[in-house]
Amino acid sequence: MSSLFTRIVQGEIPCHKLAEDDRFLAFLDIRPIRLGHALVIPKEEIDYFFDLDDERIGDIMRFAKPVAKAIEHVVPCKRVGVIVVGLEVPHAHVHLVPIEQIGDINFAHARAVDDEALAATAEKIRAVLTG
Repeated sequence: MSSLFTRIVQGEIPCHKLAEDDRFLAFLDIRPIRLGHALVIPKEEIDYFFDLDDERIGDIMRFAKPVAKAIEHVVPCKRVGVIVVGLEVPHAHVHLVPIEQIGDINFAHARAVDDEALAATAEKIRAVLTG
C-alpha cells in the first residue's frame, strides 16, 4: 500500500505544492503547527529518513533550503525550524516550521487550516521561489 505522501506525489491526493523537481517535493502541511509549515519529501517512498543514502540526505536539505528561505520571506518569524520525526507517515520527510522560539515546535499546536488560507500562503511562497 502506498504511503499518503506517495499518493500525493502520484497526484491521487491534492496538495499545496511549493516546489518540485524530479526527486523531491515540498508542500504545505494541512494541519500546520503554524501557517507556512511545509513538508519536504523524496518522491521515492523510503520509510525512515536515516535510511536515505548520504547523497540524498544532503540533496533533500539543499532542496529544502530555498523553500525555508521563501517561507521566512512570507511568514513573519525569527527563523524556520527543521524537524525530522518520521512517525506520522511511513515516508521520509522533513518539516519546515516558521518559529519565534523553541517552544513553537510542538505538534500539540497543529490545527487544520482553511484551504483558502493554505492556497494563498502557497501562492506567496511560490512567488518568492520563482521570483
